[in-house]
Amino acid sequence: MSKILVTGGLGYIGSHTVVELVQAGYEPLVIDNLSESDIEVKDRIEEIVGKQILFEQVEMCNIDELEALFKKYDIRAVIHFAAFLLVNESVKNPLKYYHNNLLSTTNLLSVMLDHQVHAVVFSSSCTVYGNPDELPVTENAFIKPAVSPYGNTKKIGEDILKDTALATDLKVISLRYFNPIGAHESALIGEFQDGEPHHLVPYITETAFGIRKELKVFGDDYNTPDGSCVRDYIHVVDVAKAHISAVKRLLEKDTESFEVFNLGMGVGVSVLEMIHAFKEATGIEIAYTIAPRREGDVEAVYADTTKANTILGWKTEKSLKDAMGDAWRWENALRGEN
Repeated sequence: MSKILVTGGLGYIGSHTVVELVQAGYEPLVIDNLSESDIEVKDRIEEIVGKQILFEQVEMCNIDELEALFKKYDIRAVIHFAAFLLVNESVKNPLKYYHNNLLSTTNLLSVMLDHQVHAVVFSSSCTVYGNPDELPVTENAFIKPAVSPYGNTKKIGEDILKDTALATDLKVISLRYFNPIGAHESALIGEFQDGEPHHLVPYITETAFGIRKELKVFGDDYNTPDGSCVRDYIHVVDVAKAHISAVKRLLEKDTESFEVFNLGMGVGVSVLEMIHAFKEATGIEIAYTIAPRREGDVEAVYADTTKANTILGWKTEKSLKDAMGDAWRWENALRGEN
């Protein structure tokens, strides 16, 4: 069976997508350089799906390693997750992000084309919209200058893919995620960040567990209903399932060379509302304080998902309460409380 290559497949969204690929009847080939993930995730995926998965440790910034991989395996399509992804770190260390995120992408495309692999799903981000003029955001919204180097690597990554698709036989679906949260219902895989969390939900769960004294809410003076930033939070399993729909579309339909889809719940939720949602899901109240605004943060952004609903045939199935409950079970499993 030809393989679906999953780059960064032991990461947060990648690992959940590997599970969904197996359950949909595909054979994933997982690669990761293990700089931001742990090989133990492979064992956890295998426990969920009940079978072994193919894994290779590959550094994508080394084109020779990618070349060897494509010579070894029959690859039919690619889902490209591999990237550094922390907004605040990218502001402090932009060269790390430009080098890794863009070189890995250009190397991948070069080797794909050399081996006649013409289908790729790209892990993009709502950060390409910056501070949008209108809400909810459609795929036709104006792409503004990115507010962080991380966001800019996603914008440039899309430009690279689009230009390559126009010049070759490459077919691309770029999925612009809003804010993936939660974990697999088994509590075997989820979001893990070494040290202090950089994303909201792990910070909430660590605070609830007692690892953190309190949650910092970065800014309460934004032009939003309660002054805190507004985002569109979506269960990671729903995000993973969208990749299956995208792969299926690329392999079975006569698609345009470059297509973009928003992935979100389609509802804006503030940071303070997320704290209340966690209490509703778990009964646990979170201590929090208001901190200064964080550099690189967007005020408010949430998705119009009509295009993904109609063309991909994909819709979210899990609620915010589901996501908070799964995140809390994952946190407990991480700390050995299950």
